[in-house]
Amino acid sequence: MAPSAVSPAVPPTGNPPPTDKLPTTRKIVIFSDFDGTIFMQDTGHVLFNKYGCGSEQRERLEKQFKNGEKTFKGISEELWGSLDLPFEQGLKAIQEHLTLDQDFKTFHDFCLNNKIPFNVISAGLKPILRRVLDLFIGEESSASIDIIANDATIDGEGHEWKPHWRHDHESGHDKALSINEYKDAAKIESEDGTIPMVIFIGDGVSDLAAASQADVLFARRGLALEAHCIEKNIKYLPYDTFADIQREIIKIAQIDEKKTRGQGLPVNFNPRANMWRRISSKTAVPAFAAATPAEEGRFIWPEHFDEQGGKVSGSAPGAQVMGAS
Repeated sequence: MAPSAVSPAVPPTGNPPPTDKLPTTRKIVIFSDFDGTIFMQDTGHVLFNKYGCGSEQRERLEKQFKNGEKTFKGISEELWGSLDLPFEQGLKAIQEHLTLDQDFKTFHDFCLNNKIPFNVISAGLKPILRRVLDLFIGEESSASIDIIANDATIDGEGHEWKPHWRHDHESGHDKALSINEYKDAAKIESEDGTIPMVIFIGDGVSDLAAASQADVLFARRGLALEAHCIEKNIKYLPYDTFADIQREIIKIAQIDEKKTRGQGLPVNFNPRANMWRRISSKTAVPAFAAATPAEEGRFIWPEHFDEQGGKVSGSAPGAQVMGAS
């Protein structure tokens, strides 16, 4: 569930990009948002609008979040708590109202053919996301996708839909931390110092923290993540469908192989992401938080922003932040 954003419809693509083997020895890892990215609609919104608090109350809560009156986790708990229907009934409603990105299946085949790990990273609820993928792309294909999201308890009669937050974080799920946890668990960085290329695909403001960790950022055209990238002069690649992403990844891999032969740092390595991974001290984090816009800051360093979006005491005034790249 994310602040309201419905992905625009796009015309059919022309000739699909190839799905055969990439000409690169560089390891590539992909992290993708779910709602508004893989699917054009938001799974939670479908349920809240029809079986929960309704669209008007949902929009009021989202406005309160955007104004800094409530946290993302706070409005999410209220929205999920408004549901009272069995899980299977809710799943049927979701299935009837969701549209899969028209080129996602082909893109996923491309990832499988090239042994590219594809991971969903979401502020949503894992039981819902898994079942939705099972229904739309098949259980076998779904099983190859790791879902990094919040868990949930949904009782048998559907009277309680209770999120279990992945992190002690005001957004419920610190996506940047999850990406780094994944890297540590998978031991992605090799012994010879070769570093994988990390790609993130998203659409909305809730993707900002995860996007900060990527070497290559794809933002769905016309939505909030692209608008933020334009406003803050952050490098990104726009996309309408996953076919656009596939074509760009092929180009990027070819350039990287030509320039690096897959050794050392990726040609488009994001030093800011590495810098963010190193920022952990009690003095460094407030310094960077102080230079971060409020809306972005509430996702990245919520402990340094009050519920009205202002910096809390202790945040270093006048701090300088490295330019995005």
